[in-house]
Amino acid sequence: MMHGREKSDSAIVAVKPTNKAVPTAAEPVEPRAGAKGNARQQSTHRTQGRERVSQALKRVRQAARQRKKERFTALLHHISIDCLRMAFFALKRDAASGVDGLTWPTYEADLDRNLTDLHERVHRGAYRALPSRRTYIPKADGKQKIVQRATAAVLNAIYEEDFLGFSYGFRPKRGQHNALDALVVGITSRRVNFIFDADVASFFDSVSKDWLVRFVEHRIGDPRIIRLIQKWLKAGVLENGVVTVSEKGTGQGSVMTPLTQKATSPSIG
Repeated sequence: MMHGREKSDSAIVAVKPTNKAVPTAAEPVEPRAGAKGNARQQSTHRTQGRERVSQALKRVRQAARQRKKERFTALLHHISIDCLRMAFFALKRDAASGVDGLTWPTYEADLDRNLTDLHERVHRGAYRALPSRRTYIPKADGKQKIVQRATAAVLNAIYEEDFLGFSYGFRPKRGQHNALDALVVGITSRRVNFIFDADVASFFDSVSKDWLVRFVEHRIGDPRIIRLIQKWLKAGVLENGVVTVSEKGTGQGSVMTPLTQKATSPSIG
């Protein structure tokens, strides 16, 4: 079964609705209780910011769709304060703190200044990637996840245009339930002789970092974005107070992990 290229999202045919609606990366978290004027002002600010980011990424998607072989050499400017703000509100506000001990409410209390400082450090190259904290549910450093989500949003605008319609892995508004529903439709509506099921064992733990970057560079030619990705790959994992940096693998739990998987196989997902 195959869905049409570039019409994949609308071509999902589900036998039954999924259990949960998948939120978009730009979906905001409700603001904390406060003065009505402040809440209204914050909401307006976020709405305008989302619109600016949406328009900018729309232009990136159009360019990626029209020029399939082009390497994008100027992307970092899309990681704006508005883009970082969208990434922040996409994080779970009750998630455990990361290596830096910073929580969502603490960061949100002085959000504008925190995002301005983070944006400035990213763009002048002073941003440091901290190790991911490995627990039963891995949690990355709070600021790190903001930058990773913002970067992933920009790169998704490119890689989503390269995917085929039958790809479902790590894609926005798609998941295993959509894939299974589409599979049922394909099996019940067409003649199927066999089903091939395969998995790459321990892919995220064993993938070559050097080759991963080389795959990314097929489409991403902005050296500043490449350096950001390399920083995350080299940051390592914190477990029981010890930081371990492996020569291979991406470290599961990172926001960038699914995106780097996309970069290695954009045509098949």
